Amino acid sequence: MSEATIKSQTASALEKSAVARYIQLASMFRKWVENGQWPVGSQIPTVGMLAKECGVAGMTIRQALDILEKEGLIERFRAKGTFVRQKPRRELWCEVQTDWNGLLMSRIDADISILSDVANQTLDQSGFDVGTVVPAYRHLRRLHRRSGVPFLVADVFVDEGLRGLIPEENFSKTTAMRLVADLPGVKIADARQILTIDSADLETATLLDIALSDPIAKVQRLAVDENGKLLLVANGLYRGDMVRIDMKLIK
Repeated sequence: MSEATIKSQTASALEKSAVARYIQLASMFRKWVENGQWPVGSQIPTVGMLAKECGVAGMTIRQALDILEKEGLIERFRAKGTFVRQKPRRELWCEVQTDWNGLLMSRIDADISILSDVANQTLDQSGFDVGTVVPAYRHLRRLHRRSGVPFLVADVFVDEGLRGLIPEENFSKTTAMRLVADLPGVKIADARQILTIDSADLETATLLDIALSDPIAKVQRLAVDENGKLLLVANGLYRGDMVRIDMKLIK
């Protein structure tokens, strides 16, 4: 494939998206580091070369590289050039569990901060295909970190009727599903997990320390008791560069 064709295809792809070009380029360059196209320790092409290859202005390339530098993936040296420092930190990957037992397991080395805690909140029944919403929920917004790096922000709604059954310390220590599992007199009859791909808005980008419109995984978890009551709703937003789903299809 000729250089002109590659340039044309890259420019065309950038134009099709409403996402800012420098953010799209940062994602593309990050993938080049990850897959070894830009090996660790190597010098990457100059701003001028990348601008020509991608069909954009040099300032746009600089903005994209600023993001990678902030992430610690590249390092710039005056009069020497820009070099790849490391690949994205795979040890921070977060496995999205796909079975009930996995959803009850707390992540090793994960730290949970409660950003807000509001009582007696209501949910609209039209937003759920399973379970019947209860009159009031306790709404907690929680930020999850590993090694100081945020990877998940979640809005957790728990039936106010369970307040006295859940130890207070659990709200900052356990997974959302664990909050309602194994409670005396409570039997979970149905549990769902729904995953969609989206892009980060300004608030989410700020909380997860990522760029505006970076990819995120939206995971909604629902727990319904034997009486059909929707006891728990957890809406989680995971950083797209730290989430992984590994499903065994054949036992």
